Amino acid sequence: MTENAHLPVFEAGSLAGRRALVTGSSRGVGADTVRYFAQGGADVIINFRNKAPRAEKLAIELRELGVRAVVQGADLTDEASVASMMTAVQEELGGLDILVLNASGGMEGGMAEDYALQLNRDAQLRVLDAALPLLGDGSRVVFVTSHQAHFIRTTPTMEEYEAVALSKRAGEDALRERIPELQERGIGFVVVSGDMIEGTVTATLLNRLNPGAIEERRSQAGKLYNVSEFAAEVARAAVDPVPEDNTRLVGDVSSFGG
Repeated sequence: MTENAHLPVFEAGSLAGRRALVTGSSRGVGADTVRYFAQGGADVIINFRNKAPRAEKLAIELRELGVRAVVQGADLTDEASVASMMTAVQEELGGLDILVLNASGGMEGGMAEDYALQLNRDAQLRVLDAALPLLGDGSRVVFVTSHQAHFIRTTPTMEEYEAVALSKRAGEDALRERIPELQERGIGFVVVSGDMIEGTVTATLLNRLNPGAIEERRSQAGKLYNVSEFAAEVARAAVDPVPEDNTRLVGDVSSFGG
């Protein structure tokens, strides 16, 4: 468990009866987000791409809280795989109240040239479309992104991250276009944007490619959130009132324009 993850975000039982799916939730921000939901009493779907044992271990931990914790693998870039996941969600939980679009990537090696766009834009829309029949009035969709991506149109980022940032912003824009439709269905939508998060895979990769990047950003911002702290903000965004601009900014933004 990551630092501070044992400190609950919600009162025990306050989320009883709610059902949450967090994509990419076998580790990192996704794992702590799903853990917070379970601590509040929500039944949860733990989604993974290729780390089943890690997801199963988390599920065992969360079941001890008295909630249902279902492990469901899916490749979000594959339509059939996503459809299969949603079928399992329907069969296991009967629907969804919270969908957190957390899974992202694009810095992995050996992938197709357009993989970042496939995952960070196309797959996000695919998951949303597949989940819509399961989401009822009063439910919530949360999209997780970074300041480096959210502000990419006005503030340049590191060269090593630019393609990923642009793809994540494309995903955010495409999802925002769906807000009127979601509102008609009674579904709230929130973008949670965070500064560089210490301990994430992306931050580690960036620091490896650009040594000193994390220290430099920490110096500029004064503080960087860790995984569990940022996950707490993501979890709260699924329950707190939807901001007027559908955006929850986490961490310092003074270095970002727009």
